[in-house]
Amino acid sequence: DRLVDRQTARTYEAAQQECPAPWNDAGGQRAALESASLRFTSIGGAPLTDGYHFGQTIVDDFGRPYGEGANWIAGISGRGVLGPLGVYLRGEYQRAASRPPLSEEARQWIARADGVPVPAAEPEKATERFRLLEAYASFNFHNWMVSFGKQNLWWGPGRGGSLLFSSNAEPIPMFRINRVLPFKFPLFLKWLGPVRAEFFFGQLAGHQHIRTQLGRPVDPQPFLHGQKINFKPTPNLEIGFSRTAIYGGPGLPLTPEGIWRTLFSYGNSFGPADPGDRRSGFDVAYRVPGLRQWLLVYLDAFAEDEPSAIAHPHRAAMHPGIYLPQLPGLPNWDFRAEGAFTDLPDGLAFPGFYYANVRYLDGYTNRGNLLGHWVGRQGHGMQFSSTYWRGPRDKVQFGYRRAMVSGDFLPGGGRIDDYTVRMDWLVRPNLGFSASVQYERWNIPVLSAGKESNVLTSVQLTLWPD
Repeated sequence: DRLVDRQTARTYEAAQQECPAPWNDAGGQRAALESASLRFTSIGGAPLTDGYHFGQTIVDDFGRPYGEGANWIAGISGRGVLGPLGVYLRGEYQRAASRPPLSEEARQWIARADGVPVPAAEPEKATERFRLLEAYASFNFHNWMVSFGKQNLWWGPGRGGSLLFSSNAEPIPMFRINRVLPFKFPLFLKWLGPVRAEFFFGQLAGHQHIRTQLGRPVDPQPFLHGQKINFKPTPNLEIGFSRTAIYGGPGLPLTPEGIWRTLFSYGNSFGPADPGDRRSGFDVAYRVPGLRQWLLVYLDAFAEDEPSAIAHPHRAAMHPGIYLPQLPGLPNWDFRAEGAFTDLPDGLAFPGFYYANVRYLDGYTNRGNLLGHWVGRQGHGMQFSSTYWRGPRDKVQFGYRRAMVSGDFLPGGGRIDDYTVRMDWLVRPNLGFSASVQYERWNIPVLSAGKESNVLTSVQLTLWPD
């Protein structure tokens, strides 16, 4: 198809411009400003900002704060290399509108659901701060990348969310080992195909409640570590296994013995032998034979306190999806559909079980935002999007997202519907313009007696210096 060939050529040319080859010039030494951006977001109407309990108006946005009114960020990013050494920095100044306090009913419910003191009835002040979203140094040794600093991870095949690790929360500071180029196992394990693996150990922030220390500051903050390995036994099939564990904090000193328990213990204990808050994940992506250029199907799953999500499907949250890179007769259009659920009829130890824990009462969060999927602790949702690609960087996307909170967890349940239109346009080879409009309707009786709505408009300019 000549049209597809032209699109492929334009995409390849754009990739060459964005990732130029001469990064190894001057004996492998170079430093450059990667991008500078300015984004303004206006929200008219009451937005949702607590994904751990109710839902979020803005998802997968690195935990950036927002509120009703004017919100804006101004950021820069840059990188440098010196042989096998590398440095990456991405910082921004964030300004977010203030947020009113929750109602008495909502605050009382949070206290009951989480087993914590009733939150204070205080508004959240406007945010004005500089934040390093990502800042790390790395060393490449035979295609193993060892890095230290704040880094973003996305552990799932979907684009609308990832159950075990996503960009919904602010990246955490971590020590990370990552295989940047696949390798193959020898001998009879060669059938597993190319393999990628990674490991990280980091520390969370923003946790305020640990059951053994209620009423006292959480110091030190809990640690989080994770492992992921991916196999590609055929050109059409990729399989991944992952695991994370929260450990440490008050009452659980960070020791080799404690880390060993988080990795290999199958039991549970609330005393000094507590193995931590463990989660396992599984993902698979498959290009249908004969339709490799037309259809990709994938599944993301995770289980609480189980060694394997795939071995315990009745206790695993699921996130299936399909992606069509082009529609029949419409080669410039793609289509993606995803669903997700954590409200399993079998597998809930208590209401709001997923992403929660009986020791770490702030759950699977960093600075108050879920590290996993926006579907939340006990709910289900769906997301659809279709994009018209005018070029490799010029596109218009139409999207719809629905999130439902179970009435077994949240009294009266809840429903969120988002309708979005987004445009990205390359004004010049090094200047991009983005604009989006989102209309949201939500009905959460604990937060408001009636139905609420808001309109979000956002514009962004991004400069990629030559």
